[in-house]
Amino acid sequence: MTDDDATIDRLDRWCERWLGARPTLVLFQARHLSSVTGLRLVDGRTVVVKARPPSNRVGSCIRVQRRLWEAGFPCPEPLAGPASLGSLIATAETFVPGGVQLEPSPDSPRLFAEALAELIRLAPPVESVASLAPPPVWVWWDHDEPGIWPLPDDRDADLNAIAGPAWLDDVGLRVRQRLQRQAGRPIVGHADWESQNIRWLGRRLHVVHDWDSVVSLPETAIVGAAAAVFPASGGPDKSASLEETNSFLTVYEAIRGRPWTDDERQLCWAAGLWVRAFNARKEALDGQDGPVQQRLFGEARQRLRLAGA
Repeated sequence: MTDDDATIDRLDRWCERWLGARPTLVLFQARHLSSVTGLRLVDGRTVVVKARPPSNRVGSCIRVQRRLWEAGFPCPEPLAGPASLGSLIATAETFVPGGVQLEPSPDSPRLFAEALAELIRLAPPVESVASLAPPPVWVWWDHDEPGIWPLPDDRDADLNAIAGPAWLDDVGLRVRQRLQRQAGRPIVGHADWESQNIRWLGRRLHVVHDWDSVVSLPETAIVGAAAAVFPASGGPDKSASLEETNSFLTVYEAIRGRPWTDDERQLCWAAGLWVRAFNARKEALDGQDGPVQQRLFGEARQRLRLAGA
């Protein structure tokens, strides 16, 4: 993404064409994997325009978001796009202000698990959605690239070509092999179920963001990944503890109405461990003693055992 891909001039023209009104005020702008700009339009509407490199899956993600919004799930209403914005592809949605990240408490695993279960219940059948492949790299253990790890989406580096902790590569290999043996039916869900993407009013779910992270994966993969990372707030490592992960899986199991089989429960733990290991492997690019690695090192043996890996 270049600095001039999402300039205010280009956003001005894009909004006039696709939203029927020009912006009068920039509310905020942030960049990471995409450029996200909050705007007030001349007709009084407040919108968010998100621009990112072109991908065939963006249109499918937006259609899932619309279906969920129509079903009453708390997410922003899609308004326009995907449509070109310079070399990028952009979409617009309503701006949903308010809400805060959930303060950690003993009921946090239950609340996050209930919210994910409701999203999955309301999501459209996978057969009705165009391809959502490939999934985001942090849940792409079945990639076809050489080596254990897929190329990261936010770093210009090959994780397989740069020396890292041997124990971490061993974890990645074991978990990847375990996950490649799963044969669950794919469903539609959200693969970045972190606190930083979710806002609450008190203990009530207010809005869920980051709909580029919609995926079509087995239920164990979606739920297991969420159970391992849901407390993540965007700051220093806030991954779920072993106890929090287990509580999340137990609550979701009760909501789904049937117990996990032994194999399903292992696959949930494996999916969560892959996400944690991938994040730690990226951190190792900057040094082999970061907080994400330290936290995982203390739990890796037990998580591997729970994953059957």
